[in-house]
Amino acid sequence: MKNGAKTGGPRQMSAREVALNILAGIEQEGAYSNLELNKSLQQARLSSADAGLVTELVYGTTARRNTLDYFLNRFVQKGAAKLQPWVRSLLRMSAYQIVYLDRIPDHAVVSEAVNLAKRRGHQGISGMVNGVLRSMLREPEKLLLPDNLSAVERIALEHSHPEWLVKRWIAQYGEETAEAICRANNEPPAVSVRVNTTMTSRERLLEEMKAEGMDAIPSDVSMYGIIVRSGGNLALTSWYRDGLLSVQDESSMLVAEAVAPTPGMLVLDCCAAPGGKTAHMGEIMKDRGRIIANDLHPHKKNLIQEQAGRLGLECIETVIGDAAELPDRYPAASFDRILLDAPCSGLGVIRRKPDLRWSKSLEDIEAIADLQSKLLDRVSGLLKPGGLLVYSTCTIEPTENEGQIERFLKDHPDFKRVEEQGTVWSGVAEGLNEHGVLQILPQHFHSDGFYIARLQRCNN
Repeated sequence: MKNGAKTGGPRQMSAREVALNILAGIEQEGAYSNLELNKSLQQARLSSADAGLVTELVYGTTARRNTLDYFLNRFVQKGAAKLQPWVRSLLRMSAYQIVYLDRIPDHAVVSEAVNLAKRRGHQGISGMVNGVLRSMLREPEKLLLPDNLSAVERIALEHSHPEWLVKRWIAQYGEETAEAICRANNEPPAVSVRVNTTMTSRERLLEEMKAEGMDAIPSDVSMYGIIVRSGGNLALTSWYRDGLLSVQDESSMLVAEAVAPTPGMLVLDCCAAPGGKTAHMGEIMKDRGRIIANDLHPHKKNLIQEQAGRLGLECIETVIGDAAELPDRYPAASFDRILLDAPCSGLGVIRRKPDLRWSKSLEDIEAIADLQSKLLDRVSGLLKPGGLLVYSTCTIEPTENEGQIERFLKDHPDFKRVEEQGTVWSGVAEGLNEHGVLQILPQHFHSDGFYIARLQRCNN
């Protein structure tokens, strides 16, 4: 630079430095990995390749946390738990690259980690980081799991899940299925979009995507879905801005299909934000009729309204309040369809939110199950005789799913399961149980784990 002039503005951070800051935020402040990642990437002004590396490092390191700590404890003298949180995050991130990533040279991993340690800490820390990582490279035999582990310990370490959760899934699903769930939770999630059929058809949008050079195929799970295997961020396209598509997981698309509203109906969506399923119902109804979209949180009202506006839907009316108090606001037996997409533990979406596996507890499952029971009991009285109530969650936890429906039907003899599903779920037969209720596990279709039950109020 001429005359020793300095450039203005903050120093451009490297991809690994951005990733370290996010990981430290998750560890120290309990930040959500997906929210912290999105916020940091918007601020960091990285190239698309570097943004991809940050995403890989944050999600991969978070997902593999207990396995990385298991290996690090063989090299860190007092154990990883005794380290400062940011140092522990740095070592985990570096170990993740050494153990799980092939494309990054080991010397580059060590060099970058030492530089980051020097920048954030003192010479003693950078020396320790250098020593630990070089020892890992010298003694690769210590980066293998022993052969004498129990099934719970082996699955928990091989696929990096907490032991209490693995033990619970083995009891509920058997060892083979429990391991398949854990394995699927570490796969990268697919990018899928829902076609707004009030504006275009799936066939037409697929043709347009292929003409733009995208690798896109129709979803086998939902008749409204497209899987985009390569093609960048779909939320930045004119198709998204003009309302022709929404970004949504395939399993989630099945919920509105299960509600099956028809034009002219009055529909209640009890816990609607951010509004994806609400909007899908509006599209299926051809924007004719009325949907009351309720949510507990006032700040989420705008999310629902923005979705409806972008998609050109006028049938959606947003209201704010506790879903348990909806019977105080609307007459009994007044809705043709009710969707209770209930608050849940979220254990079906670990692939998208890898920190969930570490932040949830058995107490969380029990507490949320009590709330689900209350909401089901309260809103069911708002359904007309002959109408459909759909109960859905993005969890694979039987206590929150089939257990809720069995209890509800026992307490409400005027309701029954809709066991003849016809073509509603023809593409997902593997997930149907003997009652015609859908429990998708993450490995079934490489989509989110989801539960969907259709209940009908009897006419008598």
